[in-house]
Amino acid sequence: MKKWITLLCFFVGTGALAQQKLLTMEDAMVNNRTTLAAENLKQLQFVYGTGDYVYLKKENGNEVWFRGNYKSKADAVFLTLDQLNEKIKPAGYASLKTMPAIQFNVGGKWVMNIAGDKIALDPVTGKISTIIPKSITGKEHVEESKAGYIAYVDKDNLFITRDETPGTQLTTDGSSDIVYAASVHRDEFGINKGTFWSNGGKQLAYYRMDQSMVADYPIIDWSERPAKNTNIKYPMAGDKSHHVTVWVYNAETKTRVMLKTNILGGINGLGYMNNDSTLQEQYLTNICWSPDDRYIYIAVLNRGQDHMKLNQYDAATGEFVKQIIDERDAKYVEPLVPMVFLKNNPAQFIWQSNRDGWNHLYLYDTTGNLVAQLTQGEWEVTDLKGFDEKGETLYYMSTEESPLTRNLYQINIKKIVKEPGEFGGKSTRITPDYQLHNTQLSSNGNYVLDVCSSPDNPRTIRVIESKSGTMKTLLQAANPVSDYALGKMKIFRIKNNMSTELFCRLYLPVNFDSTKKYPVIVYWYGGPHAQLVLNSWNGGSGDYWFQYMAERGFLVFSLDTRGSDNRGKIFEQSMFQKLGDVQMEDMMSGVNFLNGLPYADKDNMGLFGWSFGGFMTTDFMLNHPGIFKAAVAGGPVMNWQNYEVMYTERYMKTPQINPAGYAATDLTKQVEKLRGNLLLIHGLQDPVVVQQNSVSFVRACIDKGVQVDYMIYPGHEHNVLGKDRAHLYQKVTNYLMQYLK
Repeated sequence: MKKWITLLCFFVGTGALAQQKLLTMEDAMVNNRTTLAAENLKQLQFVYGTGDYVYLKKENGNEVWFRGNYKSKADAVFLTLDQLNEKIKPAGYASLKTMPAIQFNVGGKWVMNIAGDKIALDPVTGKISTIIPKSITGKEHVEESKAGYIAYVDKDNLFITRDETPGTQLTTDGSSDIVYAASVHRDEFGINKGTFWSNGGKQLAYYRMDQSMVADYPIIDWSERPAKNTNIKYPMAGDKSHHVTVWVYNAETKTRVMLKTNILGGINGLGYMNNDSTLQEQYLTNICWSPDDRYIYIAVLNRGQDHMKLNQYDAATGEFVKQIIDERDAKYVEPLVPMVFLKNNPAQFIWQSNRDGWNHLYLYDTTGNLVAQLTQGEWEVTDLKGFDEKGETLYYMSTEESPLTRNLYQINIKKIVKEPGEFGGKSTRITPDYQLHNTQLSSNGNYVLDVCSSPDNPRTIRVIESKSGTMKTLLQAANPVSDYALGKMKIFRIKNNMSTELFCRLYLPVNFDSTKKYPVIVYWYGGPHAQLVLNSWNGGSGDYWFQYMAERGFLVFSLDTRGSDNRGKIFEQSMFQKLGDVQMEDMMSGVNFLNGLPYADKDNMGLFGWSFGGFMTTDFMLNHPGIFKAAVAGGPVMNWQNYEVMYTERYMKTPQINPAGYAATDLTKQVEKLRGNLLLIHGLQDPVVVQQNSVSFVRACIDKGVQVDYMIYPGHEHNVLGKDRAHLYQKVTNYLMQYLK
């Protein structure tokens, strides 16, 4: 493993002597995405089949597409609104008043939405074809195929159409209980859609979810008179879960089959049907077609989430063919990414797994033989970006340099060690500097668009030649908040009671004086799939609220505890079956650090967290009373039996298996331990952490004579977004100011 940079401290911001302007709440929470956002190149992308890039830029008040490449000295105007209007006029479209979003990187044609139609414009012939007509674009779960077929859901049932002909109705039993072509398993396991066209575009795999056995859960719309109830299906931990199957429709033969995913695999691919409910409640994810469209691969995960089988199924018959990969873990397995076939070798594919403790890339053949482990080390592969033109070089993003950064690497698959199972990877880093990089790869892999930032760099955009690593800068953004009085920010590491390093971020007050005492605000999350502290602009924070509070005389501290993302399997799984325990231990390490600062006022400290962080905030206030004088818990889980099956049972197992763990994390039974001031906040239409969590906690407080504060946000779900977000953070600010200043 490469050593992390020893001194990981960055100080950002200058004193208020030269900068007297203060952020408003609108600046911190709304304008941070507009007038105070770092300058960018809008809709930056490669042109398919070339190394050229395009982006939107205003010229004389109008948005214009510019085009350039690595070798060009200056980017030139590529497409104006007048030129586009001339191109679409022959198809009968009225002139556009604003430039639409255009995809230049999905094929040889330009794809855009005009007057409700999704169209493709051939830049060579000028011909316009309709991909999806406006009569369908408003339907649910719409997805087109390469062969011109369109799948969509109308009135709960699935339809297929082509060439604007009347749709063929594939299903008739769709309802609120029987759901077709939608994302399933509550979007866990990397699932974000429910339709999967084959490579040739003539076959469609789709989900069917039977949730009739799951109890209805009410979500009230208070804007109606009288208030209106909308039921959702919300499978809670330990209760019945929905049953999912995968079907395949052949648009050419007009036949469909159900894949036999309730097969228990055996020797040489033999198996037998099983209708046991434990199999019906299994999770089907990471769906992938074989390059020749004959087979479908699915990661089948048991409800206990400790055993995953990557299975192959015959797309024509639905029959189980064989098991390719078998992964087990004493705690849990979480498949998130489908297999990726090599570009020019349909018999081999890449699989991502953290079986060795870190998420890495493995090369397999379709018989299930491990050819080689492509990457290895105490760091995580975070994204697979693609191949070069020959399919011999693979590009990926990882944390190899540091958990705080992301970089693009390339590895030559052709040169891997041939002995099966041996580590065969020797990678080359492409992106430079100690920054957080976000990259796009040209279709031939020769060039990279790199968008990066660091605490002292708002944004740099450049194009890099993959082979040489040489680059051309396209944009260097200026500091968007240079006119404001900002506190200095520091990123550093501390050790917890297990000597594990934890990454922290600290904002110092404006006009900081080390001889004075300052109240402290601690913001945290602590759960999986999240990382707060990053070596990027503003330290990884997407808004300026921390700076807003620093301007008002607060120390603002955050840390990524065990359980958080991109630190390996042991770091995350340390919370298994005991959510909150290790996070609170790590928070105490953070508190000890703060108590050791002569300028931190340990008698005036506040705690703030949302979602999992809301649970952690409440848990800490109950189990470590007296440390924080005030706290705010937004959208909090208060009893893990009231949270969804997939997420909760992964980390906690079921209440039947782990009764002690669920009892220890039922915060409604611990309200009498509360010392200090606690504000709970919840969106009234929250379908993720249902409001029953916070309401039941308030009820328990009333029953025990414990005072607690409560705020609701009608019309908002799990997150309070839009203009109301400024209101939310003003509420949080006022509460913390009331008790800490």
